[in-house]
Amino acid sequence: MDPIVNLIIFICVGVASLVLSFLAASSKSLLRSATYLLLVLICTAGFYLFLNYHFLAAVQISVYAGGVVMLFIFAIFLTSNKGDLLQKHETGKYVAGALTALGGIAVTAFALLKHHFIYGSNATIKGDQEINMKVIGETLMGTEKYQYLLPFEALSLLLLACIIGGILIARKR
Repeated sequence: MDPIVNLIIFICVGVASLVLSFLAASSKSLLRSATYLLLVLICTAGFYLFLNYHFLAAVQISVYAGGVVMLFIFAIFLTSNKGDLLQKHETGKYVAGALTALGGIAVTAFALLKHHFIYGSNATIKGDQEINMKVIGETLMGTEKYQYLLPFEALSLLLLACIIGGILIARKR
């Protein structure tokens, strides 16, 4: 595809991601915030597609956009009444949030400026190589050093605890 078209699409996805992120954080309705979050996660999958990480884009849509956001929506339906709006925060909380966001932007900018990217300095290296699925699977389910079976299982226990907590909250009513 033409590099100009790629740049235009990338800018559109980036702007959409920023606007939807702001709307997710500032919406007065919890359900609307969850919907905006769903759209932000779909935009993130679009970024993965730009990097030619098709597997991660599929995981992003199926696990995060499909699973986690649906859990959020179910939790909202179980714990809130119809027409509930979010409370208005004090000005100090907005200032603290803005300072935290600026700190995050500063740390990200520092990391981007100090990191040496191999594709930026050597134009002959092709950056569109995708990692083999077998390597990803072995890394996720392996027990060796730098493999992630234990964190994967710990996360499954955490999700189980969240599901049990949601059921207990729903039963109290």
